[in-house]
Amino acid sequence: MAELLNGQQRSMMCGEVSANDIDKELTLMGWVHRRRDLGGLIFLQLRDRSGIVQVVFDTDVCSHELLEKASTIKLEYVVSVVGKVRRRIGNNVNPNMKTGEVEVVAEQLKILSEADTTPFSVGDENANEMLRLKYRYLDLRREKLQQNLVLRSKICKITRDYLSDHGFLEIETPMLGRSSPEGARDYLVPSRVHPGSFYALPQSPQQYKQLLMIGGMDRYYQIARCFRDEDLRANRQPEFTQIDLEMSFVDQEEEVMQITEGLLVKMFKEVRGVSLPEHFKRVPWTECMNRYGSDKPDLRFGMEIQCLDEVVKDSNFVVFKNAIADGGTVRAIVLEGGCDKLSRKELDKLVEFVKTYKAKGLAWYGIGTEGTKCSFAKAVTEEELAAIAKALGMKQGDIALFVADKWETTVVSLGALRCNLAARFGLYKSDDFAALWVVDFPLFEYSEEEGRYVAMHHPFTAPKNEDLQYMLTDKGRVRAKAYDVVINGDEMGGGSMRIYNQDVQKLMFKALGFTDEQTQAKFGYFVDAFKYGTPPHGGLALGLDRLVMVLTETSNIKDVIAFPKMQNASCMMTDAPAPVDDKQLQELFIDLVEKKD
Repeated sequence: MAELLNGQQRSMMCGEVSANDIDKELTLMGWVHRRRDLGGLIFLQLRDRSGIVQVVFDTDVCSHELLEKASTIKLEYVVSVVGKVRRRIGNNVNPNMKTGEVEVVAEQLKILSEADTTPFSVGDENANEMLRLKYRYLDLRREKLQQNLVLRSKICKITRDYLSDHGFLEIETPMLGRSSPEGARDYLVPSRVHPGSFYALPQSPQQYKQLLMIGGMDRYYQIARCFRDEDLRANRQPEFTQIDLEMSFVDQEEEVMQITEGLLVKMFKEVRGVSLPEHFKRVPWTECMNRYGSDKPDLRFGMEIQCLDEVVKDSNFVVFKNAIADGGTVRAIVLEGGCDKLSRKELDKLVEFVKTYKAKGLAWYGIGTEGTKCSFAKAVTEEELAAIAKALGMKQGDIALFVADKWETTVVSLGALRCNLAARFGLYKSDDFAALWVVDFPLFEYSEEEGRYVAMHHPFTAPKNEDLQYMLTDKGRVRAKAYDVVINGDEMGGGSMRIYNQDVQKLMFKALGFTDEQTQAKFGYFVDAFKYGTPPHGGLALGLDRLVMVLTETSNIKDVIAFPKMQNASCMMTDAPAPVDDKQLQELFIDLVEKKD
């Protein structure tokens, strides 16, 4: 039967017991992690989130009754132990434990809570993920997961301290707001008191934080919960957290970027002991795409994409020649020393890989130790191959991989291939960190689905001053005052300078195809606020979950969130989402209809 504490208080965390505490009497509380019964001697490993300490029940010290009580304990029982710290001797010292120099000789024991046999061994990193998610409260006892959540908490504290020191105010914005177009799908919340009307959970605090600037709050931040009903990927969840900030009286991206750099430098130094440069590289979006095939490039390795249009425009190889004639491009990456490492079977797999990025195929040319291998050798001369090798800077042992297609397809597929090969051949260390800013994004992108230009980020992003003249006539030419911070090929966050001029905001909505009536209907309360004096402002949002992933070197976002969702946005533990009863639906004036295939 469970016992009561009756005022007993823990004097120290388990993982904090050290040689400095020898001969001290301590009260420890936690879960039974391991147990060994040697008859007149019982060893327990007692665990809390700080770590593990060994507890000894010794007949030379404790009573027969206490030893009998200790013999009833099972794994994951919650217990309280009062005992004296002593030094471990000889082979009993455990160098693999933080507390391995000492142990606690028990004098008192309380069984606070009993435990059934767990569905998997607590702490087992190899336990089935589905099972661990179903019993997430047990998985949370896993040391690695606890460390990740402790680190996450530390990052939040660093953020609050840093931004507060730089004059920012922490302000909460509403969770129940208005559905807004021009974004991902909203999570909608029906209103009981307004039948047929819906709130939307925030995809971001974007409009609210701009309104705070209009309201004179000057510098705002929030560690904000956000929600997006979109298809999930490995590093995305339907609900996520971002470090959100906004600044007034700024009109240059540099001011926001400097604040962000300072925060990230402090964060990486205090959490990982890593010194990021005070100022990150600034690389324009077009250059990123051309060199790396991605707007979130990994700079920990080279293998940059190279253009061969001038070299092969008159090639006898029709794939190259026709691609250029059709307005496309021919580009390549070079895997140094990779010729002998990639077999024909492996090269065929790479062909299939680039096809997943809409490329029609992949060509190759390698200079191996036992001769060359080339997928298009019969179509070209030795002189042309030599010219290609020279243009690419190839040497003995290298292999070049080519894609000939539309510009976007070519660079994106080669960019993905670049990262695939780098990971495969260990071209970087996981504990290296390369940070940069991607700047000068396009303001618009063409949506094939909608048949029109849409905002690449959101309709409140300011265009470059010099590109205003193209807003209605040449949308593809307009650049945004937008910026993303990227670390190791992952976007950590992004932001922009905002439109604060009423006329420019009207021009933006016109460029997106909105009439004045549509603008008023969708954004009325927001654009009306601009009539009453709007300061120049800009901001940024950092993805907290992704930051923790990078800092903990995990590839699974579920490992940095206490209660994550599955890929289908469901919760294994609670079975959410779940049906509700008819009475609740009636209160919300909702009728369910059967889904038709």
